[in-house]
Amino acid sequence: MTEKSIILYVEDNHDNRNLVRRVLEAEGYEMADASNAEDAMKKINSIHPDLILMDINMPDMDGYALTARIKATPGFGNVPIVAVTANVMRGDREKSLEAGCDGYIQKPIDIDNLTQQIERFLVRQSHD
Repeated sequence: MTEKSIILYVEDNHDNRNLVRRVLEAEGYEMADASNAEDAMKKINSIHPDLILMDINMPDMDGYALTARIKATPGFGNVPIVAVTANVMRGDREKSLEAGCDGYIQKPIDIDNLTQQIERFLVRQSHD
């Protein structure tokens, strides 16, 4: 990775945000986070992230609706959004993809594999 990729993690749980921030900053990523949809939209417009990690279960607007909103925002339709969720029932992965997510990471997050999972989406984006 020659330049720092900017990753936005949209997650209402403070501990989850801090864990992912620590892991990914240690790998050289520039991290930003948002705890709700309104904050996420402000950050997206100000930092223009290379990748968005999206919690699905949030209180104000769920990650499905927020993903659709981001994908419909001019200039952000091609930013990869990866669902990060504890929703692991049959059909949950498909629901995330139908909402516009480009991928799916199951909680609890496997911090040993998180960087490799993130890299796949960033590499895919750089080739599009």
